[in-house]
Amino acid sequence: MVHMTSRVLTIGFDLDMTLIDSRPGIHACYQALSARTGTYIDADLTITRLGPPLAEELVNWFPAEEVEAVADLYREMYPTHAIAPTPAMAGAREAIAAVREAGGRAIVVTAKYEPNAKLHLSHLGIEPDAVIGGLWAEGKAEALRDYDAGVYVGDHTGDVRGARAANALSVAVATGPCDADELREAGADVVLTDLTEFPSWLAGHTKAPL
Repeated sequence: MVHMTSRVLTIGFDLDMTLIDSRPGIHACYQALSARTGTYIDADLTITRLGPPLAEELVNWFPAEEVEAVADLYREMYPTHAIAPTPAMAGAREAIAAVREAGGRAIVVTAKYEPNAKLHLSHLGIEPDAVIGGLWAEGKAEALRDYDAGVYVGDHTGDVRGARAANALSVAVATGPCDADELREAGADVVLTDLTEFPSWLAGHTKAPL
């Protein structure tokens, strides 16, 4: 029997608008997709509602029966158009480093197509212990439980739901489409302005009695 006292601190992070500001890259990719398909896409609008799976956005612009094929095309075009323009969010590297310095491991759990998520992190020199893609909202709990994550950090109410479904502490950053009040109302345990506040929060969290 494994005693929980030996549990390694594992903290999960969302990707888009939590660790990376994917708006410039996604904007460029949607513009390229629009040009390629001849279908109008309001790229300015799409980047105001990042978080949910790709299909939930594409259905606004394409007939339902075309969404799967268009999603495949988007993912194929993504590395060419979206990786280079996308910067890390303020405090992202420091947040991962803080987890390591606390003796923990950092994992990324995202709705994004996993190979493209890994390309973003590699391009930015951010090296989590694991990257799990293709999971959204409550679905994220699957990976959080598999890795025994006690904390999940994200920017969307869907991330809060994922954390709660995994019985993990929900730490929210108000850097995405959901403001601090929305995140609190969704049940976030902690709301930070951005990841620059994360290392000091973590220091207090790891000192707190279990």
